[in-house]
Amino acid sequence: MVVELGETGTTEGRTVRAIYRRAGDQLVEVGLDRLSVEEVAAGQPVREFRWYRGRKHYSGWYHAATTGRLVAYESRLELARILLADFDRDVVSIAAQPFQLIGPDGDRLRRHVPDLFLVHCDGLVTVVDVKAPSRMKDSKVIAQFDWTSRLCSSRGWVYETWSGAEATVVENVRFLAGYRRRHLLEASLVPQVLETAHQQSTIGGIEAALATQYPAEAVRPVVLHLLWCGDLLAELRTPLGRTTSIRAAA
Repeated sequence: MVVELGETGTTEGRTVRAIYRRAGDQLVEVGLDRLSVEEVAAGQPVREFRWYRGRKHYSGWYHAATTGRLVAYESRLELARILLADFDRDVVSIAAQPFQLIGPDGDRLRRHVPDLFLVHCDGLVTVVDVKAPSRMKDSKVIAQFDWTSRLCSSRGWVYETWSGAEATVVENVRFLAGYRRRHLLEASLVPQVLETAHQQSTIGGIEAALATQYPAEAVRPVVLHLLWCGDLLAELRTPLGRTTSIRAAA
């Protein structure tokens, strides 16, 4: 059942509607100008995900540290963008397949479900469409991008089209994401690791400085977790390792 709320939204004098799924799994249809950022951010994917043998895309669920919730993805490329959003300290909410937009685009009626909905700590909203690099110049894709961009602008949102980032950065963030869960670490070591980071400039240096008290297999996960959290900083455009230079965040 779809619950209809409020008046329709408009863009260029035409009606534009949005359908989203509340956290309680209830579908809601509303004018775009009345779409609730809070409900969308806390909601569920608007469309169902299907898995079947032979499917070309790799789908799944990612547990985001930012929200403590599962975020759905339909491809490895979408997962990469979700990982970067989860790593971004400025992002406070991540929703996948957040709503379906329905409205006119010239002489045609267009329907589109963006891939991601990101809310930032200052209240800014970013709507993201993820597409493979090979499709970024497709005329149909460009037309869809242009239409969605205009709609986002009407709400004061940022619209982003994303086809990938520097491979080493993505792989480093993917690696650090394995250490995002603080409760799986020796949390009691966090203060000592942070204190040691003021005297040691590399991952290996921190491990060596604490080696007489703690084994490296206990220290390193804490270092990597603090890099994920942003309490320690490192250059991510080169592969992470023992010689990686790090510094404590200000």
